[in-house]
This record gives sequence, structure tokens and C-alpha cells, in this order.
Amino acid sequence: MAKEIKPLVYGTGSLKGISQKTIEIHYGKLYAGYVNKFNEIREKLKELAVSGKFEGNQTYSQLRGLRSGENFAHNGTYLHENYFSILGGDGIPKGDIVKDLGERYGSFEQFVAWFSACGMAARGWAVLCWNMNEKTFFIYGCDAQDHGGVWGCIPIIALDVYEHSYFIDTGSDRATYVEAFFDNLNWSKIDELYQKAKKYTL
Repeated sequence: MAKEIKPLVYGTGSLKGISQKTIEIHYGKLYAGYVNKFNEIREKLKELAVSGKFEGNQTYSQLRGLRSGENFAHNGTYLHENYFSILGGDGIPKGDIVKDLGERYGSFEQFVAWFSACGMAARGWAVLCWNMNEKTFFIYGCDAQDHGGVWGCIPIIALDVYEHSYFIDTGSDRATYVEAFFDNLNWSKIDELYQKAKKYTL
């Protein structure tokens, strides 16, 4: 079954500090492109497996190239789906997650400051995850979406810091974009994701 593009639950022009044009390009072209490319790669992998004409060479092979592209595209779909699903809110912190983040990072304000700094330090993504192995929050900085994460972790807040997320709106001023990201967060949705994630342990 092909992966489908998940719809936005808010208007493309409804965010504060993140323009309609940015969302239309980011969601409508880039995220949609990841979904379409993932489906294409998956079909090619199926065809290759059935053909029996494949080589598993680690330096270069069609199989290696497809697998590498599959990981990049698949993680691109997952992280973007989180990113877009948690926007569209009023930015007002609420839910158990606010208290629990405060306990984990010293205060909620300290979490925001630390997570924002992680976003400034990363080249691709800053991701707050629920670590099912250690049963607590972890923040990962990813220079590319198929690097930097840890298996057994569920994304709760994915902050895209690739330039396409903000350059139209703020140029090279990433800090202003990160502030806008927090201003648009839907903490009810984030808490819902957190409540689901923490039920799972390894």
C-alpha cells in the first residue's frame, strides 16, 4: 500500500511568522516530494527483489543506493508529518508534558532555551523524543534526517531547521524562526503524542 500525504489541519496562511508561501513550498512540494519518492523507491525495491538480479555490494550497488534513498525519504516523511501536525496552535504550553519537561530539564523555560539552542546548533533537525529504552525525554540534533536519531525513540517535537523552513521569511535569522515555531505550537497535540509514546517501553 502506498504511503499517503497527510493533510494539514490548518490553513497555509494561518501561522504567525511563518508565511503562506513557506508552508505551501515546504508542505506542498518538499514533504509531498518525500512521500512520492518514498513510494517510488519502495516499488523499485519490490521489483528488484522479485527479479533476483541484485547485488549487495557495500561500495556501490543498485540495492545499496535504493536502501540509502529509502531511509532518507522515509525519515523525511515521518519528521515532516510530526512537524506539520504540531503547528497551528496558539503556542500556549499546556498538558502533562509541560510539567514533565520542566522536571526533566530543570524548568519548562530551561527546556525551551535548551531545545532552541539545539535547533541553532543542528544543520537539519532538532527532535525531542521519548526514549523507550530509558523511559525519558531525549533531544537529538540531526544534520540529516537519516542521521543523529537513536532507535527506540519516538519523535514528540520535530523542529525543521533546514533553510527551506525559514529563509523566505527571515533570511539567515534562524533564531527568529525558532521563536515563531514555538509561537505556533499546538501543545494539546504535542501532549497527545506524548501520552501515546510513553505507554511504550522496550
